[in-house]
Amino acid sequence: MRIGYFLSSEEYGPADLLDQARGAERAGFEALWISDHYHPWTNAQGQSPFVWSTIGALSQVCRLPVTTAVTCPTVRIHPAVIAQAAATSAVLLDGRFVLGVGTGEALNEHIFGDAWPETEVRLEMLEEALDVIRRLWTGEVVSHRGKHYTVENARIYTRPDTPPPIYVSGFGPRATALAGRIGDGYVSTMPDADLVKAFREAGGAGKPTQAGFKAAYADSEDAGADLAYEKWPNAGVPGELSQVLPTPQHFQQAAELVTRDMVRKAFVCGNDPEAHLQMIEQYRQAGFDEVYVANTGPHWQGLFDLYAQHVLPKIR
Repeated sequence: MRIGYFLSSEEYGPADLLDQARGAERAGFEALWISDHYHPWTNAQGQSPFVWSTIGALSQVCRLPVTTAVTCPTVRIHPAVIAQAAATSAVLLDGRFVLGVGTGEALNEHIFGDAWPETEVRLEMLEEALDVIRRLWTGEVVSHRGKHYTVENARIYTRPDTPPPIYVSGFGPRATALAGRIGDGYVSTMPDADLVKAFREAGGAGKPTQAGFKAAYADSEDAGADLAYEKWPNAGVPGELSQVLPTPQHFQQAAELVTRDMVRKAFVCGNDPEAHLQMIEQYRQAGFDEVYVANTGPHWQGLFDLYAQHVLPKIR
């Protein structure tokens, strides 16, 4: 199993993200995830740098592979522009780039005042968007007039020798089935063996599977839980609210119903390496090939030291 580090664009500015990438590479992590947001989930998280600028900088400070986890190529940014951004990222990273995509959240995609489509429409848009992206990556001149997108006489000149793979996220049966059918790999955040099985059965047999979880490194489990609750109370928001709430203020209001213990259950808190190993083992047993851990709070160097000394050696 490959263990990577998750760069949380919602919580850290670009300089901190670059420092974390360097530290993750030194600690022995094998790859990077990076989130793509226009807004943070809550004001307490407080950041949201443009992911494509950060990826360009990452290519100059470390040699780890990078996956967007995940980009929405349907509403806020046209798929023809995502195709160009991803192609350039793949060139800068010398082929060590994966375009992770999903149907997105209103939090990031509503900013132009467009209506937020229901799930079935968002899945339909995603499928058409990936068709546009892959056609543009051939280097041919593309004109497309589909149900959701129009492209006219577009050609991408700066491209890698081999197009980057596209991994598709899925948190329910319909999205997971689509991921198996059109994705080169699968992205999730839950150690759910049933979803991995559904992905495999829908066409994903033999394709890579990635997942991620959140940690809050601190001197004690309680101190870590305090950090998690301060920064990520949205981790306890249930159901489809994460897809439909439009602003950080709405997430803060919903998070008033979330208890500290609810957030604590969603995180690995503190500095016990066994707790991290147990969480990673859940994902391994669910069938994932790669797992990415994100830190919250200011103590990321402590997490890197913990993994370098006590977690990664045991896994390997």
